[in-house]
Amino acid sequence: MSLSHLYGGVSGAEAAEDGVELERFEITDWDLENEFNPHRQRHRQTKEEALYGVWAERDSDGEERPSFGGKRSKDYSAPVNFISAGLKKTAADEVVDEDSDEDENPVKQEEAPKEFVPKKLKTGGNFKPSQKSFAGGTKSFVDFGSWERHTKGIGQKLLQKMGYVPGRGLGKNAQGIINPIEAKQRKGKGAVGAYGSERTSQSLQDFPVVDSEEEAEEEFQKDLSQWRKDPGGGKKKPKYAYKTVEELKAKGRAGKQLSAPQKELAQVKVIDMTGREQKVYYSYSQISQKHNIPDDSPQQPLPLGKDAKPQAFALPELEHNLQLLIDLTEQEIIQNDRQLQYERDMVVNLTHEIEKMDEVLAREEVEVRNLSKVLEMVEECERRMQPGCDNPLTLAECAKIFETLQDKYYEEYRMSDRVDLAAAIVFPLVKDYFKNWDPLKDCTYGTNILGQWKSLLENDQLLSHGGQDLSSDAFHRLMWETWMPYVRSVVGQWQPRNCIPMVDFLDSWGHIIPIWILDNILDQLIFPKLQKEVENWNPLTDTVPIHSWIHPWLPLMQARLEPLYSPIRSKLASALQKWHPSDSSAKLILQPWKEVFTPGSWEAFMIKNIVPKLGLCLNELLINPHQQHMDAFFWVMDWEGMVSASSLVGLLEKHFFPKWLQVLCSWLSNNPNYEEITKWYLGWKSMFSDQVLAHPSIKEKFNEALDVMNRAVSSSVGGYMQPGARENIAYLTHTERRKDFQYEAMQERREAENMAQRGIGMAAGSVPMNFKDLIQTKAEEHNIVFMPVIGKRHEGKQLYTFGRTVIYIDRGVVFVQGEKTWVPTSLQSLIDMTK
Repeated sequence: MSLSHLYGGVSGAEAAEDGVELERFEITDWDLENEFNPHRQRHRQTKEEALYGVWAERDSDGEERPSFGGKRSKDYSAPVNFISAGLKKTAADEVVDEDSDEDENPVKQEEAPKEFVPKKLKTGGNFKPSQKSFAGGTKSFVDFGSWERHTKGIGQKLLQKMGYVPGRGLGKNAQGIINPIEAKQRKGKGAVGAYGSERTSQSLQDFPVVDSEEEAEEEFQKDLSQWRKDPGGGKKKPKYAYKTVEELKAKGRAGKQLSAPQKELAQVKVIDMTGREQKVYYSYSQISQKHNIPDDSPQQPLPLGKDAKPQAFALPELEHNLQLLIDLTEQEIIQNDRQLQYERDMVVNLTHEIEKMDEVLAREEVEVRNLSKVLEMVEECERRMQPGCDNPLTLAECAKIFETLQDKYYEEYRMSDRVDLAAAIVFPLVKDYFKNWDPLKDCTYGTNILGQWKSLLENDQLLSHGGQDLSSDAFHRLMWETWMPYVRSVVGQWQPRNCIPMVDFLDSWGHIIPIWILDNILDQLIFPKLQKEVENWNPLTDTVPIHSWIHPWLPLMQARLEPLYSPIRSKLASALQKWHPSDSSAKLILQPWKEVFTPGSWEAFMIKNIVPKLGLCLNELLINPHQQHMDAFFWVMDWEGMVSASSLVGLLEKHFFPKWLQVLCSWLSNNPNYEEITKWYLGWKSMFSDQVLAHPSIKEKFNEALDVMNRAVSSSVGGYMQPGARENIAYLTHTERRKDFQYEAMQERREAENMAQRGIGMAAGSVPMNFKDLIQTKAEEHNIVFMPVIGKRHEGKQLYTFGRTVIYIDRGVVFVQGEKTWVPTSLQSLIDMTK
């Protein structure tokens, strides 16, 4: 129901039309008049309100407030209703009526006056006894509530007030039962279930009975008979059941499966006061067996009289004590059986433990035996290293001993502290091996033996060697403490201009020494020497070009040389201040640096130091058709590959073509020989390379010269004209224009071919050319990182990381690093291993 009527949202007329019952709560004049009147009339509950409560009908006759006290005045204008008391029938008539009521259908209720009929609610309707069925109902409702014709029908009215619809279930959503609950009369006055099942046909139809319930009923009746007193008053004759030891053991095993709380309850002391005398039990299991009396059968009562014989033997205390002894004996048998089973289980567990300990003992014996052999070999090495030994240990023999340790006793070798072992045995031998070594004279000395020691001592987990870790890698410590001091002493005496021996030395040792040691040599030893030598270099006096002792370091140092380029450019710029283009030595010095300097820095250096000199040289050039000197022009054009095309074209446009066109115009104005002019034009054009002639600005200048010649030929109409000059100039113009067109077409065709070749190259590049490219392609397909390990080689082969796996490629076969050796594997297995 909406609450909007409480706030004045719905008018009384609209509420009456909708059938909504309203309770007005607004303050009226009647409320204000009676607020301070203690003797005002109080509301008294009507009979209908006492019966129906909140569902009672209230009059809404338009009054502002219903009266709360006194009796309402009667309406004497209403018609009078008479209630018939009926006629008293005789006894014979009542008997006939009762018989007839059993055979005939129930009489319909008399229709009451219209004003006494209860109003119809929105949620239901008045009950009609003649109605057979409703939607959702499955049975007849002819007799439903028919007994109310003898009463006032209060039950049916209350149901209708609460929204009940006949034929539908009870509840807010009609989820309850539809048919009334059936009653079943018991045979006697016993308790519930004393006479068997009391289920009705309706409950049997809705909830079928399973077989287990009948069995439960029989067991219940059997247990119930134990508590009943014998009607004859006689005692039952006991029947004894005998148990064997095996049955007691089985019973004990069955009761053994108890949880911890149940075991605690099994030790609880229980006092049974249900019988005539008090009994004490020591577990709940004993009280559960209290009524387990076999073959309970009622005993016939003994006749009472002269022939009755008195009971000769009755000792309940003795029976009780014997029963206690029997129970204690049973418990002892069960306890002993459990203890025996526990001891057997313990024997089995101890047997398994002994087997495991035997295995551990055998394994440890093998380890002890292996460690003893390793210790003997190490002690033999120490003995041979002592001074004065007849058979001193050499570095090669020590390497063979370590190889034996690695092959035969790999686990012990891997678990041992190789750093301390190598420091005690190998380090003195390496120092003695390199004591007379000169790296610049014999750069490959010791590479093979130290490469062997690298595989023996290097930690397998440190594959990238990105940092210095002397505490965990014996080989790194060996190189740093024994090999590195010799290198420092040699580099300290080394002259940077004699770079080839040092470069060869580092190239030979690059795959052996750790990467961080190589970085230390280049950054801390080599670079400071080169920097100092560059500062002392003078390009005007030194006869050795600087690139001859700087460029060999480019493959090793690469970006490390960047700080040297700026002082080199500044020294070269200062040396070129008084330079003239006729000196070709400048080009020889600068040309090797074109690919070393960045394009921007190189172009800036050329524009600042070379281009102005070339411009001055072109200004000095004299254009004389009769006697031409070409030296200055050749000096400038010799820098074509060094200076950018745009800078060279700018020089020609500014310093060459204005003078050249001026000479041509003056020559054409003095009755020239056009054949000579044609040769002169073609001669100058042949002095330029195809790249320069292809530039639009250069084309424009030569086309301008052709236009000048055509205008000169066409303007001499009245004067003397050399025979065939006009045709020669026209032919020259046509030929030159056609060459330009052909050159442009050829350039376009070359570009198209280059594009096609580039497309073919890209397509061919997608197909792997070798096994390494195939691995790279597979790694990209499966999103796996495949890259070389810097400074790491195995037997001269480059090592790669494929995901987290280290591999190397040899003759089209992938080798993966195993525990002891390198194992060949397939590409698919490598991918699966990485994933």
